[in-house]
Amino acid sequence: MAIPSHISDQLVSLARSVSNTEKATDFPFGFGQIGVHECIAHEFGDMTAITGFALTNVKSEGAVLWVRQYRIAQEHGTILKSGSAAFQHIKSHCLHVKTSKRMDALWAIEEGIKSGTVSLVIGEVDEADFTATRRLKLASERYGVPVVLLMPHTREGISACETQWRISTQPSALNPYDTKGVGKSRWQATLERCRLAPEHVGEVFDLEYDDETLSLCVVSRMGIGSLEKGKMSKITREAVPFRKTA
Repeated sequence: MAIPSHISDQLVSLARSVSNTEKATDFPFGFGQIGVHECIAHEFGDMTAITGFALTNVKSEGAVLWVRQYRIAQEHGTILKSGSAAFQHIKSHCLHVKTSKRMDALWAIEEGIKSGTVSLVIGEVDEADFTATRRLKLASERYGVPVVLLMPHTREGISACETQWRISTQPSALNPYDTKGVGKSRWQATLERCRLAPEHVGEVFDLEYDDETLSLCVVSRMGIGSLEKGKMSKITREAVPFRKTA
C-alpha cells in the first residue's frame, strides 16, 4: 500500500528534524541545515558582516543559487568574487540572480529550492513576512535544500525560520606584524531565534574569522578592543573584501 504524498513529506521532514536536532547542540546551533535561516544586520553597513558570517557557516558541494533584490545591491553593494572565493565551504558553481521586486526575489528563491538542481539557496531581501518564510521552510524541508536569508537592519516582524542571527562588526584583532594595521575580522552575533536549541536564545557571541583555517572561533570578551600602546585596535568593516559599492 502506497503512502500518500503529503504523509510521506511529513515523515521525511520529521526524520530530517530529528537528524538536525542531534547536530544543533553547539554553535552555530544548526545554522545552514535544512530549513530557513536569517542573518540580520545590526545597523546600516553591517551587510558585509552578515555575508561573512553566512559564508563561513554554510557548506555546499553542489550548485548554489544566490538571489539578490535590486534594492539591497543598490544600497549595500554587490558580492566580490575575490571575497566569496576565499570561502572554501562553497566549492561549486554559484548562479547569481537579481530581481527588481521583493516578491520576485522570494519567488525565485522558492523556485530554486524546487528545481532539484541546487544544494543551497542564499537570498538577499529587505523583508519577508511569516507567510513567505513559512512557504520557504516547507519547500526547504520537502526538497532538502537549506535557505539562508541575508537581511538589512530594517527587517521586522515574526518569522518561521529555524535560526535568526543579528550580526554586527567589531574592532578587529591586533595585527601581530603591524600595530597600526588591521588584524583578523571580528563580529558579534546575537542568537534571536533558534527552534532546535531555544535555551540558547539571547546569547551573544564574539567571533573572530581565521583566514588561514577559513573558520570562525568564539573569542573572549576580555580580548575585544585590546590596548596596544594606549590605542584601540582599528575598526574595520572591509577586512575581507565581500562587497563593492555600485
